[in-house]
Amino acid sequence: MVQPYFKESDFEIFTTDSTLETRMAAIQNEIQPKFKEIEQEILPFLSEQANQIFFGHIAKHARRTVNAPKDTWIAFATNNRGYKMLPHFQFGLWGSHLFVLFGIIYESPNKQSIAINFEKNKSKLFKMIPNDFVLSYDHMKPDVIQKSKMKKEDFYKGIQRLHDVKKSEFLCGITIQKDEAITLTKEELIHRIKETYNTLIPLYKISIK
Repeated sequence: MVQPYFKESDFEIFTTDSTLETRMAAIQNEIQPKFKEIEQEILPFLSEQANQIFFGHIAKHARRTVNAPKDTWIAFATNNRGYKMLPHFQFGLWGSHLFVLFGIIYESPNKQSIAINFEKNKSKLFKMIPNDFVLSYDHMKPDVIQKSKMKKEDFYKGIQRLHDVKKSEFLCGITIQKDEAITLTKEELIHRIKETYNTLIPLYKISIK
């Protein structure tokens, strides 16, 4: 019998009341081993597609002292010491869905220059992003906007905000709702991740010019 890779219980880690210690133990025991397996598949893929060496960074949630994390992730970036300062790729889960994203988050010191590159290519970027992809402007919230429901002007405003607002972010990719995610085998999920990142590589290359 074919086994789905993520199970209902993986998502329940984030929807049941838990202490920080209990939830972190579940993340470390149930989720992070899967991240490590995904990392083995994705790192060589990204390194080949982007012609750069990528490293994996599994979220440690080290700053948390009281509240349990509401999501968890692995990020892929070209610095082996960290990812937050760089354009990077993310894979992770909230209690409601998986996410497969390319992102520039507020810690990036080059956020303004990236936004300038995006501004120069904004029409191209808008066309490049498939309609079934989503955008997010805050990686700490599960809310996303489907590109098909976004006007071109709103997309442009998001780029301008990335330049002007210190805490602004830009993330783009797909979400896989829990009901679908728990039907996917490891091979099917890896295929979806690679397919999504392959579509996002041109955005990544524009961001690092």
